[in-house]
Amino acid sequence: MIDTHCHVHDKKFDDDREAVIARARSAGITAMITIGEDLADSRRAVQIAAEYGLQVAAGVHPHEARNAPRNLAADLLPILNDKNVIAIGETGLDYYYDFSPRDVQADVLRAQLDVALEMEMPVVFHQRDAFEDFTDILRRRWKREMRGVVHCFTGTPEQARTYIDEFGLLLGIGGVLTFPNAQSVRDAVCEVGLDWVVLETDCPYLAPVPKRGKRNEPAFVAYTAARVAELLGVSIAEVAARTDANAVKLFGL
Repeated sequence: MIDTHCHVHDKKFDDDREAVIARARSAGITAMITIGEDLADSRRAVQIAAEYGLQVAAGVHPHEARNAPRNLAADLLPILNDKNVIAIGETGLDYYYDFSPRDVQADVLRAQLDVALEMEMPVVFHQRDAFEDFTDILRRRWKREMRGVVHCFTGTPEQARTYIDEFGLLLGIGGVLTFPNAQSVRDAVCEVGLDWVVLETDCPYLAPVPKRGKRNEPAFVAYTAARVAELLGVSIAEVAARTDANAVKLFGL
């Protein structure tokens, strides 16, 4: 299985990163994409990816948009040229926390979309409580030949269909799927099926049941895969094979 969204370069793993990655590989995790949240964090991701044989998405999270350089593209491009960087992100809008002004979040998102189009790179999106503004920006900026994933999808079946039908985006499904109060996410997965899903952990955050409350790690993607299999009435092996195929196509792994 492929963990399409993790943060194993996070300092929370500094004491046992090697063991965490070893556990993931023992659990059948064949690839891990560690995701940058600002330029410095993306550079750290690149450094650690080189040491452990990982892939990277580099970009500026909406929380960090307020600190993005004025000419973001110029500073981002050298990071994107690293051989292990396979995507831009995570980028998007977050109106739940509003750590950055909303107009600044939008500007930084647009800038990264422009870079993604120029570089022909897939985009890893973060969207929380900003569906209308987020899709409005995509309608103005997104090109059908572009590729992307809405990571940590927590929306409704109707929102899932909008992402897929209008933009051809995949849904990143992680531990939230296993939470008791996440019925809308389970309904969305049943609505769209395996053709539009990739698996992720978002570790060290959002550990799935039965590990909820603990530090998440890539090996735990197996719990999400098992819940998807249960929902769709298929084997875990089929979930792994088809979501992996989606990830390979999306990221060019």
